[in-house]
Amino acid sequence: MSMQESEWGSALTRPSSTASSAAVLLGVWVLLLTAVNLFSGAYSSGFKVLWIGFITGDSAASNVVHDGFEVVADDIVFGLIGVALLGLGAMGIGKAVEGGFSAWVNGIPQGTIASSLFSPDGGFNRTIASWLIALGVGFYLYWSLMNTTWVDPGVYAVMIVMVSFGFAIHTMVDSES
Repeated sequence: MSMQESEWGSALTRPSSTASSAAVLLGVWVLLLTAVNLFSGAYSSGFKVLWIGFITGDSAASNVVHDGFEVVADDIVFGLIGVALLGLGAMGIGKAVEGGFSAWVNGIPQGTIASSLFSPDGGFNRTIASWLIALGVGFYLYWSLMNTTWVDPGVYAVMIVMVSFGFAIHTMVDSES
């Protein structure tokens, strides 16, 4: 019996809509950070992130003064990672969701997260969960735009708690039904 023939083998080898959705969202976020870094600097006002140093924790090699549009190798690598994540996620969604990627995108407003923002039909827990996600993302975008710092670990710490708790509550509600 090959891995493809077994039930668990099939579960491991077919694309997951959840993992593919996460890859698409992460890819879009990486591409947004790449664009911000190219045009205005994502580290802070006037400073560009050097992604390899930033990710590895090397503070001496994590930023450089930014004067206008400037491309460095880090931007190219980080942008390619974003494109790869977006592409792999879109391919996975194309195989996992009926109607493909465009149907998935068109279904976002009718999905449980967006639809339960203003409707208690899915229950109070879903409404709270959706608002946690929206407030977390909103906080990150607002802080980043107002303070021109897109890679602040403290902002990530606040945002990720709200977003992850929101997704966890949605998952908990899904498991109850």
